[in-house]
Amino acid sequence: MSTRQMKSAARLYAVQALFQMEHSGQGVDQIREEFETHRIGAVYEGDEMAEADIDLFRTTLEDAVNWQAKIDQMTDRALVAKWPIARIDPTLRALFRAAGAELVAGKAPPKVVISEYVDVAKAFFPEGREPKFVNAVLDHMAREAKPEAF
Repeated sequence: MSTRQMKSAARLYAVQALFQMEHSGQGVDQIREEFETHRIGAVYEGDEMAEADIDLFRTTLEDAVNWQAKIDQMTDRALVAKWPIARIDPTLRALFRAAGAELVAGKAPPKVVISEYVDVAKAFFPEGREPKFVNAVLDHMAREAKPEAF
């Protein structure tokens, strides 16, 4: 598996982990442990779960938790006023938190982060308008977080 594929898998797992944290009320350490032990690279009924860049997975999760207030505020500013972050789909909320973590504290260029998370949105919403929505919101967030990159 290529480095790029492993980074993409790490981002997908980070979104799933953040969704599960919000849904279950479990803490970051418990969720991280569960994903690293039972999900990433695991084999279920002959189906192998993708390997992932563990460092990127951990960093994204930690940064999403540590910077959550800032990221949620950035997301709120990027959303139209009628749609505060509390009202959007929980999968999208998790996606914006993971992407926001990379935009605020990560090393990847904003355009790469946007492209990667639009792909994650396509994985969760293959038929919907969500990927275009994600692209617009993340573009707004990226311009706020890293204006020098544009």
